Amino acid sequence: MAVAAHPPLQGLGAYISPSGLSSEQAEARLKQFGFNEPARAKRRSALVSLLILFLNPLAIILLLAGGISGFLGQTIDAAIICSIVILGTLINFLQTWRSQRAADDLRQQVLPTATVRRDGAWREVAQRYIVPGDLVRLSAGDLVPADAMLLFDKSLHVQQGALTGESFPVDKGAIPDAPPSRDPNAQHMVFLGTSVVSGSAEAVVISTGIQTVFGDIAQRLAVKPEETEFERGLRRFGSMILQTVLFLVLFLLVVSIAAHRNPLQSLLFAVSLAVGLTPEFLPMITSVTLARGAVNMARKRVIVKHLASIQNLGSIDVLCSDKTGTLTQGTMKVDRALDAAGNESEHVLLLAQLNSRYDTGIRSPLDAAILDRQCTLPDDYRKIDEIPFDFERRRVSVVLERTGSRVLIAKGSPEGVLACCSALESGNTSGELDADVRNACLKQFQELSRQGLRILAVAHKVVTFKSSYAVDDEDGMCFAGLVTFVDPPLSDVAEILAKLRHDGIQLKIVTGDNELVTRYVCERVGIGGESILLGDELESMTDPALGHVAETTNVFARVSPAQKNRIILALKHRGHVVAFMGDGINDAPSLHAADVGISVSTAVDVARDAAEIILLEPGLDVLHAGVLEGRKAFGNVMKYLLMGTSSNFGNVFSMAAASMLLPFLPMLPTQILLNNFLYDLAQITIPTDHVDADRIAGPQRWDISVVRKFMLIVGPVSSLYDFLTFYVLLHFFRAGESLFHTGWFVESLATQTLVLLVIRTSGNPFRSRPSLPLVATILLSIVVGLLLPFIPAANALGFTPLPLSYFAFLGAATLTYLWLVHFVRGLVIEPTTTSIVAAR
Repeated sequence: MAVAAHPPLQGLGAYISPSGLSSEQAEARLKQFGFNEPARAKRRSALVSLLILFLNPLAIILLLAGGISGFLGQTIDAAIICSIVILGTLINFLQTWRSQRAADDLRQQVLPTATVRRDGAWREVAQRYIVPGDLVRLSAGDLVPADAMLLFDKSLHVQQGALTGESFPVDKGAIPDAPPSRDPNAQHMVFLGTSVVSGSAEAVVISTGIQTVFGDIAQRLAVKPEETEFERGLRRFGSMILQTVLFLVLFLLVVSIAAHRNPLQSLLFAVSLAVGLTPEFLPMITSVTLARGAVNMARKRVIVKHLASIQNLGSIDVLCSDKTGTLTQGTMKVDRALDAAGNESEHVLLLAQLNSRYDTGIRSPLDAAILDRQCTLPDDYRKIDEIPFDFERRRVSVVLERTGSRVLIAKGSPEGVLACCSALESGNTSGELDADVRNACLKQFQELSRQGLRILAVAHKVVTFKSSYAVDDEDGMCFAGLVTFVDPPLSDVAEILAKLRHDGIQLKIVTGDNELVTRYVCERVGIGGESILLGDELESMTDPALGHVAETTNVFARVSPAQKNRIILALKHRGHVVAFMGDGINDAPSLHAADVGISVSTAVDVARDAAEIILLEPGLDVLHAGVLEGRKAFGNVMKYLLMGTSSNFGNVFSMAAASMLLPFLPMLPTQILLNNFLYDLAQITIPTDHVDADRIAGPQRWDISVVRKFMLIVGPVSSLYDFLTFYVLLHFFRAGESLFHTGWFVESLATQTLVLLVIRTSGNPFRSRPSLPLVATILLSIVVGLLLPFIPAANALGFTPLPLSYFAFLGAATLTYLWLVHFVRGLVIEPTTTSIVAAR
């Protein structure tokens, strides 16, 4: 799509319509200006993606070698080499392309949206479809979808640290007749990449996509995402394989040249062995496995925004979360409205409902609960002004007018409201709020909190007539009473917590709520609430001290967003893989800091954008299902790694040894490639395989030493049977070059393919059933390998028919080999793998 320059900042009068755009206008401007993406998503075409796969160094070497073979007249060898490379690359491409398409479809379900005025009505539109001239509505928790100029605002506060580095929200407000600006400090402008903390506004979009201030920064500084543990593990594994391959190729070339063998044949042999050792299908197996996991997780109401996050989710051993919606139902209901003496009071509820009805700032669940409670509200109140909520005062006030009198009604935390009260009322009486009465009110609040109730205090005062009101007008109010709320614990939360503990995940409650409510709820669901670390105590700790305390403390209360961040980082520095689940405006930094950020579909835009995992339904049971799916995906990737490295290493070691002892090459290069292709073909259905229960009962962690040890121990077991096959072929069957190649080809393919049925499980292979697709591809590969010596093209491939007596040896050798691998794995490998890969 061609992208036009946006209109100049001056002289926009005719370009901007105060009533918004029509669908036709929006579509035309989308074609003119392009999608609203700060950094254009680089999408490769299918053809380019396919060609890039051929840039694999080994693939290039093989194709060059095939070309040289054809030039020298070895057309059959050239055709086989090129066909295998092309076919293997096509399978890799098709599987990876399909997986990527599936992942893209899932990501479309969680695209950020904005409220836009189109065709005269406000509607939700995906952020990437917003165009210059659109009217957008902003409220607390929204991401600013583009650079826009404010037309109307109400106590708007914006967090724009992404652009300016400021840690605190800034005030924004409309300025009549002010021209648009690209200065982030311009009061009348809001910018893409920032978020609304409180208040509301309407604005007209000035710039979108790469024309925004944020887009300009993104274009000049494209920051690569931090490497995940899964990607780091793959990189280290690739480095280990590369070092082994380079050593092997150089060693065999030296040996072959010293033995005065054909240089081209020796090069092809060495490169073919390198291909045999290299798990070239690893990208495809990984992509397909993770994409299949993403689709399965979507069925369980878990959306994955980045495929690598699946493995990270399976690795977590600590989950930090607020208690609301995690331990409780997350739906607040008004319990009681009490006056200062502790008596039921309809007057207190009326004041609270007036405040909630006319408050246009942050709409909390407590406001919804208050308005749901039956109460007759007078219709003759008129709103004059509002003093919005902020996180320092912890209260919100509205100024209403009725029958010639104005009243300010405040609602907020008991501490925040009591701090600005000088009187109280109880029933029809009122009195002074001295220190003793204030302490009595606080004790009442504490007692209600011990019962697991959330509490808001309500106060009011008559104010004088003036044009606007500020925080100073909240002084000297009259304390009216308290409204209590209840959020019952989830009925099955104790059972789910037990499952999480069984599967190696420790839940830590990190909440800004007070310790009394937190302790009550935690005790109700079986989380020890005896030891609670408060934010004030945490503030005085050093980071190392906090790391030690955080490991042994399960409940944190009265913590600020910055303190949540410190807790997560302290746990990560202690070696834990930490997930954080949040849905609020202030949870975004913690979602970024965690190894896995988790949010829900109903969360504010900021939280959903920062998270890597989106739960379409709130609750730990949905998250638990996602964790298990992540562990299954990791388990299947590990099967391929352990299988490929151990079996391939054993066969390559055998070939290297045989090449020094035999007067001819132990297997022709084309046969090695064909063997490797059939072997890989058997494994392409690993992503469909089942994973043993003990493999998903603990967090999965990368450790290349496990793969290396598995390769160095199981690989030689494979080589022992290869040497036995050499002896049988040479001693009993008096095999020549062609019969030797054929016999070893069949034995090598049968043993290293069937051993997958043993390596894939940690238990008895006869009790752990593989998936039907996996069994089908294994059997298909073996059948093809057994038939190759008997097809008309056998001579061209260098094969010859095998005597029937050889198949008796093959059956006995294969069965004993599988038993020996099972025995060695159980004694030596399995305890190591369990302790390191699955850290309990």
